[in-house]
Amino acid sequence: MKINLALITSIIVAVGLVALGFTIVQISSDREQLRNELEGKTIRVAEDFYKTYFESVEQGDSLRYSKITDSVIGQYRFAGMAVYFNQDSIIPLNQDVKPFLPASTDFVSLAISADSSMGRFIKINNNNYYVYTRLIKKVDLPAAAVVFYTDAEYIRHLTNSIWFRNFWRWFLQALVISVVTLLIIRWGILSPINRVIEWARAARSGDFDLLQKRPRVAFLEPLYKEISGIAKAMQEARAIAQEEARLRTTAESVWTPERLNEEMKVLLQNKMMVVISNREPYMHIHAGREIQCIVPASGMVTAMEPILKACGGLWIASGSGDADKETVDEHDKVSVPPYENKYTLRRVWLSKEQEDHFYYGFSNEGLWPLCHIAHTRPIFRKIDWDYYVEVNQLYAKAVLEEIKNEEDPFILVQDYHFALLPLFIKQERPDAKVAIFWHIPWPNPESFGICPWQKELLQGMLGADLIGFHTQYHCNNFLETVNNALESRVIWESFSVKVGNHFTMVKPFPISIAFTLKNYEAKPTPRQEPAELMKQHGVTAQYMCIGVERIDYTKGLIEKFLAVERFLDKYPSYQGKFTLVQIGAVSRALLKSYSDTVTAVETEINRINLKLKTKNWQPILFLKRHHSHEEIMPYYRAANLCMVTSLHDGMNLVAKEFIASRDQNDGVLILSRFAGASQELHGALIINPYDIEQTADTIKQALEMPKEKQIQKMKLMRRMIMNHNVYGWASNILRTMSSIQN
Repeated sequence: MKINLALITSIIVAVGLVALGFTIVQISSDREQLRNELEGKTIRVAEDFYKTYFESVEQGDSLRYSKITDSVIGQYRFAGMAVYFNQDSIIPLNQDVKPFLPASTDFVSLAISADSSMGRFIKINNNNYYVYTRLIKKVDLPAAAVVFYTDAEYIRHLTNSIWFRNFWRWFLQALVISVVTLLIIRWGILSPINRVIEWARAARSGDFDLLQKRPRVAFLEPLYKEISGIAKAMQEARAIAQEEARLRTTAESVWTPERLNEEMKVLLQNKMMVVISNREPYMHIHAGREIQCIVPASGMVTAMEPILKACGGLWIASGSGDADKETVDEHDKVSVPPYENKYTLRRVWLSKEQEDHFYYGFSNEGLWPLCHIAHTRPIFRKIDWDYYVEVNQLYAKAVLEEIKNEEDPFILVQDYHFALLPLFIKQERPDAKVAIFWHIPWPNPESFGICPWQKELLQGMLGADLIGFHTQYHCNNFLETVNNALESRVIWESFSVKVGNHFTMVKPFPISIAFTLKNYEAKPTPRQEPAELMKQHGVTAQYMCIGVERIDYTKGLIEKFLAVERFLDKYPSYQGKFTLVQIGAVSRALLKSYSDTVTAVETEINRINLKLKTKNWQPILFLKRHHSHEEIMPYYRAANLCMVTSLHDGMNLVAKEFIASRDQNDGVLILSRFAGASQELHGALIINPYDIEQTADTIKQALEMPKEKQIQKMKLMRRMIMNHNVYGWASNILRTMSSIQN
């Protein structure tokens, strides 16, 4: 009530002040205009009167007073008239003029002295009049004057009426505005705020489901985001406390963000940690008139982001969003995640030529197919290599700039885009502890020997103190490659390499996802049935298989589709009941090999669907766009099985994300033997994706697996990724880095 009263009072005062200002200006203008009109009219009428009755006086005739009567003066609308010869000789021409004479004598004398006709406004008995003095010039005689008096009081009455009208207008405006304001406050502000209060109570009580159903009011959106962040933090803190208590009770050694944070404090001892990657964890893009922040599709981002959120630090990456430059500060930095500000992202800007040759050229037409044995010929061009070196130097400059005032910083380089970066950093800062993690496979020495610059790449990587791969098999391939290509000493007992006086450790660190005890023991969340989810896309089916990949020739998409086709041909009872939902994000579309892959994928899907589909059913539902983790989660939870058919993969975190989503411990994972995850997920059904017949039979086996066996296998795999989560992965790398003596 006090707020309402204060607002209404403020509105009334504000409207009153504005109305007062406008009224003063209006009255001043109107008064001046009325005065000018009265003055002009009086002079014209007076001159006309003068010509009729006084012009002959100038020639020596005598003034005939009898002709100038009260009625004549009234006809000319004068309030009074007098003839002035001198102060002792003033002849009033009507009785009403006598009270005016004392107030105007001095002015008339002044006009005669100035030898000029003139007029002015005077006040007589609190009334306003306009006095016009018209000189009478007679030959050889002193000048005389005719004085005309005109009533000007009507001007004051008009201005007073303006004041009165404006007061009521102001009052009515204030009243209307106040009523409208009250309605807006009540319906447009107080009502949404009351809903927000209820919503905030849900946040405080931990009712996260209700919190997700926030009331949609645009102007309160920033408040929603802040409260959501606070509620999420409160819920996480509560879950963390419960998780830590359970861990102490059960004496389990499971890595959590908090445990990693404490470990980092001990290992880093206030030293700076820098992560470098080509792909940025958050991308800002224009969406209409707004700027949206999205998470790009990347397994590397999925793995690394929880670590930076847990421990802070600096992430250096290429800015690729069309609104990225609008969201950074003068140092090209932005705090992320939005509304959480857990760590800092520094963006590096690449020219179109650098991106074309460094990223699309050498990295993805050269190194990517070279390291993935997927029967795609690598392409190496000298210009691509030159830009690869240039961009690695550009990143090295950015890193060195960030660590120039830091002692013994920890530098964690990500992936095949930056094979040269460790050496560039170490040459300038030998005190820095540098590790590079290779997220993709490492091929055998003969395959890697195809690269014309294999020695330079190996020397760049060996500038690091630590090189990490997903599996021991990839470590062995790397060491054999170094042994064959460089003058170095490979120490197989400790899996390290000595080049000159520098040692580099080579170790496997199977990467994982953020999955802890609280996730493992979380209560099952309600989920949609497969049929219900697919019905949204116009497909009627009983069983759903989910596939989530970037559209890449290494992911075995064509092989997956052929296996689905063979399964439905071989077991026709599943036709009309089974659908593969394939989520595919288009990437690297500027490269011919990738655009050809997209075309081949769509062609094969269309062929199979055309062959087998019925009115309300189709064997493959293709969702071709980038989906956020939140969008994918309902499909993970609803699916009966997940198929990962990589032809060659470093780890493949889709398999682990699917397992993490199965909070009811059901479902089946079909996993390629050529994905690194197959060495850890022993509860999965392992396949050779090239063997279409075997894969088709495995689909049937997965669909018909008893529920008890599904639960047994899924619990085994969920416990495995809990015990070997991404926080443990980060701890192993950082422990190993900290143990290295420079």
